[in-house]
This record gives sequence, structure tokens and C-alpha cells, in this order.
Amino acid sequence: MLSRALMLLSVSSVLAAAQIPQSAFEALQPDLLGAPSAFTNAFADYDNDGDLDLFVGFDGQPNRLYRNDRGVFSDVARVAGVADARPTRAVAWGDFDADGDSDLLVGFTPSPGASVLRVYRNDAGKFIDVTAGIGLMVATGAVRQPAWVDVDADGDLDLFVAYRDRANALYRNDGGTFADVAPSLGLADTRRTVGAVWFDYDEDGDLDLADANMDGDANGLYRNDAGRFTDVAEAAGVAWGGRAPRLPGNGTVRVCAADVDSDGRFDLFAANYGPLGFFSNRGKGVFEDRGAAWQVAIDSRYDTCAFADVDHDGRLDLYVNGTVTGGASWQDTLFRNTGSALVDVTPPSIRRLQADHGVQWADVDGDGDLDLALTGARADGMHLVMRNLLPAADAARGLHIRVVDAQGHATLAGAEVRVYAAGTTRLIGSRLMDSGSGYDAQNDMPAHVGVPAGVARVDVQVIAPRHGRRVPVWQRGVVPGKTVTVRVSR
Repeated sequence: MLSRALMLLSVSSVLAAAQIPQSAFEALQPDLLGAPSAFTNAFADYDNDGDLDLFVGFDGQPNRLYRNDRGVFSDVARVAGVADARPTRAVAWGDFDADGDSDLLVGFTPSPGASVLRVYRNDAGKFIDVTAGIGLMVATGAVRQPAWVDVDADGDLDLFVAYRDRANALYRNDGGTFADVAPSLGLADTRRTVGAVWFDYDEDGDLDLADANMDGDANGLYRNDAGRFTDVAEAAGVAWGGRAPRLPGNGTVRVCAADVDSDGRFDLFAANYGPLGFFSNRGKGVFEDRGAAWQVAIDSRYDTCAFADVDHDGRLDLYVNGTVTGGASWQDTLFRNTGSALVDVTPPSIRRLQADHGVQWADVDGDGDLDLALTGARADGMHLVMRNLLPAADAARGLHIRVVDAQGHATLAGAEVRVYAAGTTRLIGSRLMDSGSGYDAQNDMPAHVGVPAGVARVDVQVIAPRHGRRVPVWQRGVVPGKTVTVRVSR
């Protein structure tokens, strides 16, 4: 049984020093969620009961699917049909068949005679392996970042998969069957890709791709021009992600797209083997290296970046986790966003956790704030969910935004959400619907914005880039502390 020190993570002394209101995290069901050797994790409400369920991929032990019943987890993977015991490296939730529930893709290490990808169709909470029937049997490849995303804006979800040891693939969804079109579109990057995220970085109405590459390879930024892609990372200033160029021991494991500096544009952040990288999006396709200015260009070995407004001040805070290499775990860090810097506020008890791969933020207990889910690949690791104990009045100012298409289905990964103080141009926060997150993972869940105290109502704007158009959809006068659904028509 984990010690009480791991159950209650008080951060009062550190927060006081950084002028942050007192807060704490508490381990949720540590006996159930304490098993080691876990790599990846991702959330979705697979049973459509209103709370977020959690998939955890292990390194050879049966994978787990935790059904969430009002904040209490139970492992239903075997009954649901997803308790694979193959070493798992990637997971992505997405409604690929557009029937209104979350389907599941799992990525494995290679095994003779078996596909490295497995797609499970969600059938009323039971999962059916449909991999062969939809054309996604893939014999080889070191699977890394998958993402269900409608790249061609035709209304159904395509599948992007980054591979560390072969060309990346974009499997286009054509009537429910998939074929790799990456070579013809310019996306078959043969560098050692580990992370990737889709977003409209140049705001021209289509989704672009940023990918993270290892072992001294430069990163990519693929500009989408009417369905053809060109790597413009060097011209945009993000090719090396803040690390030393061409150094074989360095690389980027995860690239995150987030509005770090709260100007409404989506910046790029790189979790590196090497210094962390923060690149502010200055518009017109150009990024500025702000890592040193924001005091975050820390040289270490990182596996993941995960942004969330932990304290509901409207700004995105950051969790990065250190990798396991050479028998040692590098340091995890929780940074608070002050508006001009990312300040280390990591409590000692979090530093002691053997987390090194999966990091996700999700409201698992329905109280409005975001809780922290971690995985650890070491034998003495874990896959804890740390409940955020923000005071109830502050937690209740969390706003969750679900973005759906005209049929009410979640097929709009990469859509942008902005929240303003009602009737004004005061931007509270910008968020991206998940198009690749955590460690080789993708969630299917609402975007979250913490609304600062004193803001009674907000206006929600959603933009889903498609076919060169960026048409905003508004929902006005929303009261914080609830989940709202914004429907985007074609």
C-alpha cells in the first residue's frame, strides 16, 4: 500500500513562496491505481454516462479500462474486451465511425503475425476488434503518436500515426476503410518521430501538423496548403525545439500546442532530451523562442508536456515529466504560469513519484477542476490519479466545453475554443480540442477553461478550420461551473 505521503500531496509552503493560493493533490484509489510498468493513458466518456473513463496501457501486463462512476474507478477492461497483455505504447480515443460514442485505437510493440495497431469499435460499451475489416492491419513499426483527426475536412476522422522507425502514416478514412495517403500528401516523414499535434498554426482555415523527432533529427512543421503539406519548421523558427541542433543524444519527445502567453494564438512547446523549448506564435506563420525569457529552458530529459489551468486563474499551467534512462528517473516538474514566466511549484511528494511517461489532466470527480493522471514505466512506478483539492468555490469556476458536429458527434479534433468575459473582448483562455496529447495519446473529452473570480458570465467562441474557412460559432452568456456543448455545422 502506498504511504500516506503519496496520498496527500500538500504544496502549501511552495505555493506561498510563489504567491500561489494553497492547494493540494490526493491520490485517488491508490491500491487500485498503484500498479507499475505503465506507459500511456487517455480519457474518454466511452459509456456516455457523463463522466470521464480512463484507459491505461501497460508494458506487457493486461491493459486496463477504468469505468468512472461519479469519481470511483473500477477496471472493466476484460469484460469490455480491451485487456490486451501485449506491450503497449500508444492509445487514441475517437469516434471514427461517427455513431456518437468513443472508439479506441491501441498501439503495440511489434509481435510476429500480429498488427502493431488495433482498432476497437465501441458497441454500447463493448469493444469489437475491427482492425482487419477497416484496412488497418500494420505488421511492423514502432508506434508512437496516434491521432484521430479530420485532415481533409470531409466529415469523418482520418488516422495519423507517427512511427519512430519508419515513415509516418496518414490513413485516410474513405467510407469506413483506411488507406495510407501520407506519401502523396508530403507527410511521410522518415525521421524518428515520437510526438505530433495538429492545429491551424497559420490561421488559414486548415489543419497543419507539428511533429517531434528524436536522436538529433530536426522537428517538422507541416503547413497544409489545400491538402498538400510542406515542412516549414526552419523558416518558422521551430526546427530544433530549443535543443542543440544535430546532437545525436538530444531530441524532442513531445510537442504541445497551447496558448501559453494568453494572446489567443497557439504556441508550440517542446519536451526535449535537452532544454525545454517554448515558442510564442507571433502570427503570419512565425514563432519566437521565449524559453529563456519565460525561465523554462531547463536542460534535462523529458517525455511529456501537459498544459492545464490548475488553479483557475485563466492561465495555462504546465506539467512535464522526466524520462527513465540509465536506471534513473529524471525530475518531474509542475510549473505555475504567472503571465510572464513558468515558475517551478513542484511539491516534494510529487517529485518522489516515479512518473515518467503518461501525463493527462481531466476532471475525474466532476467538481469542476482538473485532476492529474500519471503513469510510470519502472517496476517501482505507478499509474496514479491525483485528485485536485482546489477549494470548492474555486473549483466550481471550471468551464468544460464539448465541441460536436451537426450530428452531435465529436469529430472536430483540432477545433479552437476561446472564452471571453461576457460582452467584452477580454480573453479568459484559448484551448485546442485534443489532436494528440500526453505520451503518445489522444483524449476524447471537453476542453477546460478556468474562469477567474469575479467573472459571472462568459462568451464561448469555437472555430473549426475547414477548407480554408475559419467561421466562428458563438455561445453567449454562459455561466461558469458547467459543461456546455457547442455544435458546429458545415
